[in-house]
Amino acid sequence: MAKIKITQIKSGIDRSERQKQTLIALGLRKMNASREVEATPQILGMVNKVSHLIKVEQL
Repeated sequence: MAKIKITQIKSGIDRSERQKQTLIALGLRKMNASREVEATPQILGMVNKVSHLIKVEQL
């Protein structure tokens, strides 16, 4: 499986509760926090929902 690096670039403050929970599920709790995760269909779906709050890099 391919890996991707996800970095939070915008705050979750003043976002819907669903978007906040998606950020937490991705493991992003603070600004500029990064995680390396497997690019599964479930993860890519979550990334798509909060794409305006994060930056994605292929590894």
